[in-house]
Amino acid sequence: MKVTNGAAAGREPMSPPSLGRRRGFTEHCSVPSKPAGCAKPAVGQGLGGWLLSIALALALSFSAGAAPLPATGSVEVLFTPWDDAEGAIVRALGEAGQSIHVQAYLLTSRSIARALQDARARGVAVEILADREMATKGDSSLIPKLAAEGIPVWLETRYATAHNKVILIDALGAHGFVITGSYNFTWSAQARNAENLLILRDNPALVRRYLDNWQRHRDDAEKLSGAN
Repeated sequence: MKVTNGAAAGREPMSPPSLGRRRGFTEHCSVPSKPAGCAKPAVGQGLGGWLLSIALALALSFSAGAAPLPATGSVEVLFTPWDDAEGAIVRALGEAGQSIHVQAYLLTSRSIARALQDARARGVAVEILADREMATKGDSSLIPKLAAEGIPVWLETRYATAHNKVILIDALGAHGFVITGSYNFTWSAQARNAENLLILRDNPALVRRYLDNWQRHRDDAEKLSGAN
């Protein structure tokens, strides 16, 4: 059904009440006796009022953590399969001098796994959060291999799906940056899928927000057996 200007096709739109009709209604309902039909329902009474209060409380609680951040720094945007997102991630991991925090839904890319191993070998602190189902039941997941080689890994078990795809480079440093987007850390994400990747540099407040969220998830996660 096609709707135009809020009216169903084939129907005449309802006209707003005329000024005279509105004035008549106002005068009718303004007399001291307030005839039946003029009273307005009280706000906040009954189940509806209770639900409204809950909704307002939730809205306030959510808005408190969603304050806008300043738009600073630079943004690199990549779209697969046309752009080399995997190569951009590998190069970014090579820049890390202090720390790498990973949040992965799926990690099967040998190039990315090798870059994480190389970072650890040169003294960078590498830590990984991963979705439990994909990390432990997927035949191609490289998470168990990275854990076996000494990289600390935590498995997210609280959620139906831990679908974050985030890498934080030197999050506590002066020039830390965030890598995120729809891009899974897999060969298919580069070669077969339509994905996007953002590399967000020189925005310390943004990096801090992501790091705080990473740590909150880590606190709720379970350490993978065999990981340091």
